[in-house]
Amino acid sequence: MKTKTRSYFRRLSRYYLWFTACLGLFLAALTILENEGMPRQWIGYLYMFATIVLYAIIGVVARTSNVSEYYVAGRRVPALFNGMATAADWISAASFISLAGTLYLHGFDALAYVMGWTGGYCLVALLIAPYLRKFAQYTVPDFLAARYGGTGDVRSANLVRALAVSATIVVSFTYVVAQIYAVGLIASRFTGVDFSVGIFLGLASILVCSFLGGMRAITWTQVAQYIIILVAFLIPTVWLSMKFAGNPVPQVAYGSVLPKLAKREAQLAFDPREQEVRARFQARADEFGARLAGLPQSWEAGRVEAQRRLDIARGRNASLGEIRNAERELIAYPRTADEAARLWQEQRAANLARAQPPEPHADPFPGKTAEESNQRRNNFLALVFCLMFGTAALPHILMRAYTTPSVHETRVSVFWTLFFILLIYLTMPALAVLAKYDIYTSLVGTGFDKLPTWVSYWANVDKANPLISIADINGDGIVQLAEIAIDGDVLTLATPEIGGLPYVISGLVAAGGLAAALSTADGLLLAISNALSHDIYYKMVDPGASTQKRVTISKLLLLAVAFIAAYVASQKPADILSLVGAAFSLAGSTLFPALVAGVFWKRANHQGAIAGMLGGFLVCLYYMLHTNPILGGNAEGAWFHIAPISAGVFGVPAGLAILAVVSLLTPAPSRETIALVEHLRAPEEPELRA
Repeated sequence: MKTKTRSYFRRLSRYYLWFTACLGLFLAALTILENEGMPRQWIGYLYMFATIVLYAIIGVVARTSNVSEYYVAGRRVPALFNGMATAADWISAASFISLAGTLYLHGFDALAYVMGWTGGYCLVALLIAPYLRKFAQYTVPDFLAARYGGTGDVRSANLVRALAVSATIVVSFTYVVAQIYAVGLIASRFTGVDFSVGIFLGLASILVCSFLGGMRAITWTQVAQYIIILVAFLIPTVWLSMKFAGNPVPQVAYGSVLPKLAKREAQLAFDPREQEVRARFQARADEFGARLAGLPQSWEAGRVEAQRRLDIARGRNASLGEIRNAERELIAYPRTADEAARLWQEQRAANLARAQPPEPHADPFPGKTAEESNQRRNNFLALVFCLMFGTAALPHILMRAYTTPSVHETRVSVFWTLFFILLIYLTMPALAVLAKYDIYTSLVGTGFDKLPTWVSYWANVDKANPLISIADINGDGIVQLAEIAIDGDVLTLATPEIGGLPYVISGLVAAGGLAAALSTADGLLLAISNALSHDIYYKMVDPGASTQKRVTISKLLLLAVAFIAAYVASQKPADILSLVGAAFSLAGSTLFPALVAGVFWKRANHQGAIAGMLGGFLVCLYYMLHTNPILGGNAEGAWFHIAPISAGVFGVPAGLAILAVVSLLTPAPSRETIALVEHLRAPEEPELRA
């Protein structure tokens, strides 16, 4: 058995070494073609085509109708490769595309994401993953139903199972929408197609793999995707590192460039031209403030004025363009005073933000007062808390604990996962600082007639909501920092162009971002479809279903969920990181208390688990709805000034407390349930380690 396992490992190693070599040859060939004059759009097409073909080949080769292979890859994935696959599953669009941009925009505060996500994997390794592997089933609801359902009590088990499935769907669907949104963003940028079309192109890449082979195909695709992600992220970062520090190690360059960036920030804070631009943004904010103070009369007066301008333009036979502009202005005007209040509040906040001088990148929790600084520190800690406990409860990540040959391999796999994640995460702060220094020194101070071409490229990706915009606010023809508005989601994708690298590298980074989004979307869609097909259909509706029928049902459900998620993503519901943050808070609040208590507290019972899951979910959801303006809430209603993205800081303790209290007030679990807990926590059998 041991010899067979080693042979399998060596064979996989050979395959992926060949894949890495072929990737290098592909990049070299594209570099030669670019030097020979191949159009950029064709390079984008080649990357997109090669990506889809690669994943399709893996999907076809790994296709299966076997239940164990489809759900858990046959439980024979070696720890090293499971670590790579899990890292790819984990390094989603939020990590690859948005995290460096968030570090660019928010500096020290954004390190909460790095600390929370990596810390969460320590919780996975210590508290949950090995015990799930020892349980040896297929899904997270499987474990919760067995632990809290009671032996022989089908109705009790099904109630817990249904709640766990509901939580899995809500969390995973929120998360997968963010990934598909990122797919549309990348595809539209690098192929020139419409954003909505780009979403469905990416969807084809997702489905061709997960539909055919389930977890088996997804696992081997994700290993390939991690290699692409790593190469795509490191090349431009190392390039910028050499450019500004003469050192190929970004983490070392980071330390030498940071003082230079701080000096440049101080210069820009007191630059007279920058102050002039910021004063104009302050004046705009004051104007919106006056409108808000004058509601509803100000709304009515504005509507009348917009109508008057249109009538005047028509009355004096103005040009068609002028009339159209007046019509668009009237159509865009808020329809009600309440809508005006919401819109003007957003515009006032946006202008106030741009009226502020740049915050020092490396300063922890900067604030004008001690109270403001304390609030930022509290939000930092709350976000770290939510991300850690959310990570430890994400169904698509925990599913991977079932795919290794043994409990020991699961523990080793989590170590490799952390290692492969840290290769990226320890580089992200360096990329943010290097790109920021480049923009602050190269773009700021440039004449508007000499703007680099990458600015116009990214400004035209989504004309309704530009990812970058630069407007000459003070009319001096020179770019000031305050005149630049850049979306965090664009930074990583634009880094090669910002640094002056060939377009081939831009395409590679796009392929890396696409791989990150697709790998996570694959895992999330499989988690949803498996929960519906295995936990709802097979366990609750038709326990006598054949293995072929179960896999077919899972594939059909996967298709349905994928298209629904694609439609929701095409509506552009929010930025990527906000969607992902919501998923983490919901996962931690709903599933984490039940999972951890299920392993480490024998007294936790059926009633406690149900109450804890419902209580944690409702507290978290209420706080999000109550405080998030996008969802109709009001930020002024925040408890202890905690941001909506960190709603789990209230949901997790609420879920734990409710689970504990209800469990203690109701009968203890059965002997069979206690025996299951003792089995899970018993030392691993030595022979299994072989």
